[in-house]
Amino acid sequence: MIYLQLFFEFAKISLVCVGGGYASMPLIQGVVVDSYHWLTLPEFIDVFTISQMTPGPIGVNAATFAGMKTAGIGGAICATMGFVTPSLFLCIALAKIIFKYGELGAIQGILNGLRPAVIALIAAACISFVLLAVWDVEEIPADFSSTFSPAGAIILIGALTAVRMKVGVIKVLVAAGAAGLVLGHVF
Repeated sequence: MIYLQLFFEFAKISLVCVGGGYASMPLIQGVVVDSYHWLTLPEFIDVFTISQMTPGPIGVNAATFAGMKTAGIGGAICATMGFVTPSLFLCIALAKIIFKYGELGAIQGILNGLRPAVIALIAAACISFVLLAVWDVEEIPADFSSTFSPAGAIILIGALTAVRMKVGVIKVLVAAGAAGLVLGHVF
């Protein structure tokens, strides 16, 4: 039963996921953390982190890791197939439409309208991640000072600075992991 649930839940996410892997994160979080409680928010953040560090599309990686954590290898296969299958057929259909009618104003209008929505989805995921990384909470607290993580704030600012300076992703992740190890003992 869990295998079918994983397949169909990730298939539903795949069908409505517009904007790529990062835009799928709030949708995946809604299913695996909020609805079914297959993962806690910290576990989901770990899945997201691992998904970003491993080769391949982040949404597919997240589905695979979440499925693995939920139901082992069978769960990983079902979640991955659920995430990939609808996208494959939808992508083929959309490619045909865009190649044939892409210059039409209506198609351009739809694409222009989707861009801000994708940014909003990514921003929503970022806010959740910042709350967990810097304030060590899963939802907005009444008093931010009681849960503030100086180590998380330092790493966040350092990583943002490094990314802005165009430091490679692998270097940023390795440095952040090392900083977490060191700062975890300091704070």
